[in-house]
Amino acid sequence: MGGMMFRPLIFSLVVCGLAWQESSHPPYVKKTDHDPDGIGVFYMGREIAQVMGHEAADWLDRPEREAEEAPSIMVKSLKLQPGMTIADIGAGSGYLSFMMAKPVGSTGKVYAEDIQPEMLEIVRKKATDTGVKNVIPWLGTTTDPKLPAASVDLMILVDVYHEFDKPYEMVSNMVKGLKKGGRLVFVEYRKEDPDVPIKLVHKMSVAQVRKEMTLFPLTYQQTIEILPRQHIIVFTRK
Repeated sequence: MGGMMFRPLIFSLVVCGLAWQESSHPPYVKKTDHDPDGIGVFYMGREIAQVMGHEAADWLDRPEREAEEAPSIMVKSLKLQPGMTIADIGAGSGYLSFMMAKPVGSTGKVYAEDIQPEMLEIVRKKATDTGVKNVIPWLGTTTDPKLPAASVDLMILVDVYHEFDKPYEMVSNMVKGLKKGGRLVFVEYRKEDPDVPIKLVHKMSVAQVRKEMTLFPLTYQQTIEILPRQHIIVFTRK
C-alpha cells in the first residue's frame, strides 16, 4: 500500500516539476539607472536595447554597408543550397533577405520576418520592382515570428536579437519553427572589441549569446570570425 501511494506522489512531483520548468524563465528586471540607448529592462545580466524603427530603413540599405560589414561574405559563410527555407528574423528593409534569395533559388524561399508593417511594405515593393518571387514578407510579433512549425532550415538574426523585449518567448517560438538539425544563426556586433563603432547595448559577446541559448533545445556549433565587426554564432536544433 505504501508503494502504491509513493508512486503517484513521485509522478505528481515530476509532472509539477516539468510544468514549472516550462512556464518559468529568467526574470525581466527593470532599473531606473540604465544606458540611455537601452529600455531599462535587463535579462540574464544585459540591458535590452531600443528598437530601430522603420524610419531608419535607409541606414540598413546604405551603400557603405558592404565595406563596413561584408554581408556578402557572411551570406557565403552560411553555405546556402537550392531549395532551402530561410527565415530572416527582424529582416527590416529586406537587405539580407534578397541577398539570400538567389542561392536558395526558385525552389527555396526566404521569409522576411519583421514586426513593423512599414518595413514589410518596403520588402514588398522591392520584390515587385526586382521581380524576386521567393522573398515572402512575413509579419510576426514581439513574442512569436508566427512561422510554420518545423519548416525552416536556417533562421538568421542580424543585429536584431539584442533588441527583443521578450527574448525568452521569442526564441522559444523561433525554435518551434526550426526543423530538427536546423540552424539558428546570430550575427551580432562584437562587444569584446571596443573599437567596433556601435553603441554598447547594441553589441553582444559570444559568451552572453551562448549563456542565453542554454535555456533552449539548441546545440552550440561554432563562432565564425570572418567579418570586420560582427560575430557569426551558430547553433542547431536538437
